[in-house]
Amino acid sequence: MAGRIFAPLLTVLLLGGVGTAIYLSVTEQFQSMNQEKIKGVSGSEKIEFFHDTETIAALANTPWNLMAQVEKAGSREIASYNLSNYDFAFPAGVPAAEKILREQNIKKYFQPFFTPMVIASWKPIAEILIANGIVEHKGNAYYIIDMNKLISLMLEKKRWTDLKGSNKYPANKSILITTTDVRKSNSAAMYLALASYVLNNNTIVQNDQQTDAIIDKLASLFLRQGFTENSSAIPFQDYLTMGPGKAPMVMMYEAQFLSEAAKENSAINSDMVLLYPEPTLFTKHVLIPFSENGSKLGEALNNDETLQKIATQHGLRTQNIALFRNFIKNKKLPVPDSLVNIIEPPSYEVLEKMIQKIELLYSQG
Repeated sequence: MAGRIFAPLLTVLLLGGVGTAIYLSVTEQFQSMNQEKIKGVSGSEKIEFFHDTETIAALANTPWNLMAQVEKAGSREIASYNLSNYDFAFPAGVPAAEKILREQNIKKYFQPFFTPMVIASWKPIAEILIANGIVEHKGNAYYIIDMNKLISLMLEKKRWTDLKGSNKYPANKSILITTTDVRKSNSAAMYLALASYVLNNNTIVQNDQQTDAIIDKLASLFLRQGFTENSSAIPFQDYLTMGPGKAPMVMMYEAQFLSEAAKENSAINSDMVLLYPEPTLFTKHVLIPFSENGSKLGEALNNDETLQKIATQHGLRTQNIALFRNFIKNKKLPVPDSLVNIIEPPSYEVLEKMIQKIELLYSQG
């Protein structure tokens, strides 16, 4: 039994080690080509893109002969870094980027990629939610058509065994969406933005009065999860290796799932599905340059079709929608090529105040 449990995790670790070795080997080869070396920090969801040997080669083939050395961190966490030693920061999410732009007093930025927020789940979970009028299967994708009802179940502290059809997932555990740490990670902040919209009568929260009316409910969605990770990469790896028993619903970026699903030896299996909230939010990946070389990278990612095609192969959407359509068609990925029910997050100031109030409730235990 233990062997079956640890084998998938060992495979992930071994593949990660092989991938790192290939990345380092290719990087060393390009270092001898007198490249412009760029140091940056990025949200974890784009690290595989930067480590891709095709990305390394494409950056070397730009007019500037670039080589990016990228560290990973939680997108909101990046703002607390000493960024004076970096050429760029590349967080996920406009609020996280706005925090950095303000604190660094920078105006220039690039938005080469975006990805919708989704909930990674499992077919038995989706079927239970369909039976309870929360999810609908339309076309080739699952949509959460009643976010109000789903959030109400969580706030009422309902358990999976309370739902119709729970024999498909007979777990006597609380219905919750697993997220990262809302204080440090953009994906959790986007869940906060979405939940606040739903609880504020399907309206973007705009002021302290509206925040105060729902903050205790919002905090409950996070505090009841217990310990949460700083980076979206770890909950996704748990999703891939531990099954629905660990977390039946995980808030994440669509690109994480699609990037893994497109791999030749993907850990995605036929029981794993994406649930698209209606409405949902797009997370924009914002590159903030701190140097001329950082700006060159931003220009390359924005305008180089080869780099945009590689980004698409990592599940990221770009302004070139044809690239994404071809990608999901060729890989036979059951996802919508476009989404129409999209909302914006609250303003930077409002979202920060909500996070600060939740942080205070964390400290009060």
